[in-house]
Amino acid sequence: MKKSVPAESAAASIDAKIRKLGDWRGKLLARVRKIVHEADPQISEEMKWLETPVWSHAGIVCTGEIYKSKIKLTFAKGASLPDPAGLFNSSLDGNMRRAIDIAEGDEIDEAGLTALIRAAVAFNLEAADKPKST
Repeated sequence: MKKSVPAESAAASIDAKIRKLGDWRGKLLARVRKIVHEADPQISEEMKWLETPVWSHAGIVCTGEIYKSKIKLTFAKGASLPDPAGLFNSSLDGNMRRAIDIAEGDEIDEAGLTALIRAAVAFNLEAADKPKST
């Protein structure tokens, strides 16, 4: 069953999640979140599926799943996105999604991640503009 936190409280929920983690994962999630918002200031935040941060603009751009040993950024339409920086390193066999697993100490390619976020938003906007077949 899908459970979503209302948009007006999602930012506060993500802030609380970052504080609650209190370790490298919280710092990493905060940094990724900042990159996401800098890449697209119009992006919206939600909390779904067992308190998973979700960033959307005309559809889901990516999620920030938190595990013991990594943060997984899953791009909903990642298989359709260009990845010239080669950031996708997980969920590579699917037809739709692609993910980036980031472990403690891993460097973040901010320019590459920014480009992926912008490509995902552009893809969503283009899909939203296409007429739906009946």
